[in-house]
Amino acid sequence: FIFTTAKQDYAEKVLEVLDPKKKLIRLCLSQRDCLCAHGCYWKDLTRLGRDLAKTVALDHTIQGFPAQASNWIPVPRWWGDPRDQELLHLIPLLGQLGRAVRTRGAGAGE
Repeated sequence: FIFTTAKQDYAEKVLEVLDPKKKLIRLCLSQRDCLCAHGCYWKDLTRLGRDLAKTVALDHTIQGFPAQASNWIPVPRWWGDPRDQELLHLIPLLGQLGRAVRTRGAGAGE
């Protein structure tokens, strides 16, 4: 999923770079899907329809989702550099989180 506070047309341009063959990203939520409070747009992760205990959000600013701050993993802003490898550095952490969720789910009778 991509969830951005950017307008839809910008989000679509980013998706063309990240997933040009449209095989990886199933859903793109943009500014129109955000909540607006005091002129600030923020992401409500409940809009994804997923268990928040099994959901993480990667973003350069927590402003995007203050209500779900515990789901936030900070990442540096992406400036379009095709050599940027920041997300690759998160693979071990995301793998650990995935294993923890599966282990907890199995122990809880899921």
